[in-house]
Amino acid sequence: MTATSEPTGAPSRRHRQGHRSTVRSLLRLWPYVRPVRGALALAAGVTVLASCLVLVIPLTLKWILDGPVAARDPSGVWLGGLALLVLGFTEAALFGVRRVVVARPLARVEADMRAALYAHLQRLPVAFHDRWPSGQLLSRATTDLMLLRIFLAFPLTFLLVNSVTIVVGFAILLQQDFRLGLVLLAPVAPLVVLCSLFEHRYSRAARSAQDLIGDLTTLVEESILGIRVVKGFGRHRSKQQAFTALAERLRGTELRKAALLGGLWAVIVVLPELAIGATLLLGVVRVGEGDLSAGTLVAFLSTALALRWPVESIGFLLAVTNDAASATDRYFEVMDAPAQADAPAPVPAARRAQPRGPDGLRLEGVAFRYPDAPPSAPPVLRGVDLHVRPGETMALVGGTGSGKTTLTALVPRLYEPTAGRITLDGRDTAGMPREQLRALVAVAFEDPTLFSATAAENVLMGARGATEDDLLRALEVARAGFVHELPKGRRTQVGEQGLSLSGGQRQRLALARAIVGRPRFLVLDDPLSALDVHTEALVEAALREVLATTTALVVAHRPSTVLLADRVALLSRGRIAAVGTHQELLHTNAEYARLMSGPAPGTDGPEVP
Repeated sequence: MTATSEPTGAPSRRHRQGHRSTVRSLLRLWPYVRPVRGALALAAGVTVLASCLVLVIPLTLKWILDGPVAARDPSGVWLGGLALLVLGFTEAALFGVRRVVVARPLARVEADMRAALYAHLQRLPVAFHDRWPSGQLLSRATTDLMLLRIFLAFPLTFLLVNSVTIVVGFAILLQQDFRLGLVLLAPVAPLVVLCSLFEHRYSRAARSAQDLIGDLTTLVEESILGIRVVKGFGRHRSKQQAFTALAERLRGTELRKAALLGGLWAVIVVLPELAIGATLLLGVVRVGEGDLSAGTLVAFLSTALALRWPVESIGFLLAVTNDAASATDRYFEVMDAPAQADAPAPVPAARRAQPRGPDGLRLEGVAFRYPDAPPSAPPVLRGVDLHVRPGETMALVGGTGSGKTTLTALVPRLYEPTAGRITLDGRDTAGMPREQLRALVAVAFEDPTLFSATAAENVLMGARGATEDDLLRALEVARAGFVHELPKGRRTQVGEQGLSLSGGQRQRLALARAIVGRPRFLVLDDPLSALDVHTEALVEAALREVLATTTALVVAHRPSTVLLADRVALLSRGRIAAVGTHQELLHTNAEYARLMSGPAPGTDGPEVP
């Protein structure tokens, strides 16, 4: 893949976020936060109270210095010390309560958002997954949601708490001494301008870093899943170079973020410190002139020092907030993608057909173009008309790129036809709920996909409510008895993608999965391509019994598979060019005969339409 800062293959978006767009992005979290708003409000209230107690400590010091210390009253000093101790313990306890209050609710928010994202991914059409790298989706479900939980747990609360603390603190300062208070307020205007500039630049860097993490995740995932290819072709160095280049880009982006945050932090620290130094100098002069009491100056400086953390944390809080805003945008890029409706699509009256008993599988004027295909590209399928009679097995034959796999994906509505309609026993599949449709139609793909589960679980995924007898029958028909010889029999974990099995074993398990539910309609995409000749013959013999009781469409590339069918359909240039028996087409269609016989001696191969 090409390392870019945008989701590779996904819709490209470049977010230039200002303050308003950051707030607008974060407001989209409200539906998930609303159920725990009470806990967050309680945590914020407790934290505000704890922060305000910090501001009471300087006032207590002023009372001690101007009262008991000035009057040489030891009992008053002890009383003041006890008050400071109680204030300190209370502050610590309140901050502890905040953590306890928010921990469980925010973990619930993160879990709910992750569950919602996963559920939405399952409902998104196959065309969406064709465009989006899995690493980009994985990073949104992990890293981005972690950033959102951190934001909700800390910056969301402390942006409010620190703002309240700063306002209350400066009110106390101005009340204690108006002139010194104005000196401390001098850095406010340059800090506001600086924070605005920082937010604009940091948000772009944050988005770039998060997209790069998604690209890096994709590269790592592809390298691990394709480790046999990488090692087999000795491409580990080139993969390492690609990883290093992408990691360096991510490192550079993170360093740019650190430089921005470091520069902001330095200014945020230096300007208030200069203001405090000027205040101390001016205050000492006024105390010396008798214009200000020592207790007031100590209280004033203590309050100013208590406000250092709320002010200095602004840079950190803004950084995390912008990271969270970018993570929110990335999360909702997926959630905003239109999902496939669970309810059946409305079917025009002209296309409605009442079932008249068994009618098999029909394709009428079916056309299809991939959603992301360029406008100038011809459709993959155009005007396909085909009728597979009830109980009939139809073989689908065609050259590479003729659209066979695409056509088979239209039957269970993995893709939606661009035009035309598909009916099962007279019922338009567009008007059928997907759950009902996929209970009628079972599929086995040319590239079998297995999951990190047991062999039995992989097979039983093909039908709800399938029994042990159904499982054993399916394994027998698919000649997948090898599972009984695995270390734990059919309860053996087959590993990620089934890579612990051979290609033929994976294909036989996928075939067993397709037939375990005794489907009324069966779609098989070259289901025997990975089998040796002897195993193929055994599977074909058992498969004939299954095909005799179902309506099947079988993509075939070899004569032995074609012979399983009652009739054969030739797909050429996106259309059905001929339909007939194997022998009829061999004698009447030159293209079919060429596909079945292979290249003539001395040629480079058959002409692929």
